[in-house]
Amino acid sequence: MKLFSPAFSAGDMIPTKYTCEGENVSPPLEWSDLPPNSRALALILDDPDAPSGLFVHWLIYNLSAEEKGITEGVGTATSHASGALQGTNGFGKVGYGGPCPPEGTHRYYFHLYALDAQLDLPAEVGRQRLDTALKDHTIAEAQLMAKYRKR
Repeated sequence: MKLFSPAFSAGDMIPTKYTCEGENVSPPLEWSDLPPNSRALALILDDPDAPSGLFVHWLIYNLSAEEKGITEGVGTATSHASGALQGTNGFGKVGYGGPCPPEGTHRYYFHLYALDAQLDLPAEVGRQRLDTALKDHTIAEAQLMAKYRKR
């Protein structure tokens, strides 16, 4: 399974547009080579370099396994026409919250999970509840790491 973005390459800097210093919109992401028994997908963006420990920037789950990616600027709606739901990020808001490190260069990991079923979760769940649900349904995982440093 592969995860990539047409907006930046693995290991590169995330363009300012997708951060708190820019438009703070979610970047476009694409994936390929999902396991044939994938029924849904979940995506988590986190920052392991945050001063308080792992910081969650985005939770989106029950994405269709039929899709090949997600467009730029997903927005903050809790649910989408496709059936996808968004959780609550570390900022206490639903949807994407872009990179905004207080100092230094931080690493940001996009984790894509292929699931054997839709998750029986409501919208707006937090990371812990999503992680618990993922344990029973994850059949493959891919990740994309990029960096950001405030100007």
